[in-house]
Amino acid sequence: MTEIDDDNPVSDGGVDTRASPGGLLDESGLSPERFAENTLGLDTLATLLNNPPLTRVYAYICYWGPTTVPEVVEELDLSKSTAYEYVDRLVECELVDREESTRPGELTADPVAVVDPLGPAVVTPTVLHAFALGEIDDDVAFFLDRHGLGTLVAGLRGAGLYYAGRTTQRSVAAEIQIRDTEMMLLTEALGPVLAVGRDHDPHFEYLFPDVASEMDLPDLTTTATTPPAPSEAE
Repeated sequence: MTEIDDDNPVSDGGVDTRASPGGLLDESGLSPERFAENTLGLDTLATLLNNPPLTRVYAYICYWGPTTVPEVVEELDLSKSTAYEYVDRLVECELVDREESTRPGELTADPVAVVDPLGPAVVTPTVLHAFALGEIDDDVAFFLDRHGLGTLVAGLRGAGLYYAGRTTQRSVAAEIQIRDTEMMLLTEALGPVLAVGRDHDPHFEYLFPDVASEMDLPDLTTTATTPPAPSEAE
């Protein structure tokens, strides 16, 4: 599922923009066979990025699995029918695994990640989590509607640099051409996303190879996370 070449080191921006032997730009990397191998990853990404509610369920299972549909219903405040519909779709897309030998079936999800060395573009569970946040956070929903996913990812990167003390919210706003107030609201909304991502996203350092350990983020024991931590963990 993961579309990362671990032999290709990341740069400060989150991806390596250099073409290396055996990498994306050589003959083998551009073969039809290689593209066919990556089709599942691309389809997976499209499925998630076209459906924020579905992405929210995926992020919850990815971070807090093994879990079950009843737990998804309770923690995400979904109807039983909606939760089963989303889980069935995620299983069908091979984003979620369901253990059929248990009742209720335990759900787990591999952390999907796509890194484009030509972008630079990085999508990890942290990015998907930030995107899904638009389903329940009006500020993030407005931001996405106004600026789109690319600027949200840029804001996520900027928020991480801000929490690491490397920049100011005003500077980030100027760089990505949004209003200062928009960046302030986005930074506050994304604090818990970054906090839970640093703890649970194994690909977090593809977004923040330089500052992951430096961020002064909200305490997850006292701050609500989205998706929320299971009740028994609070």
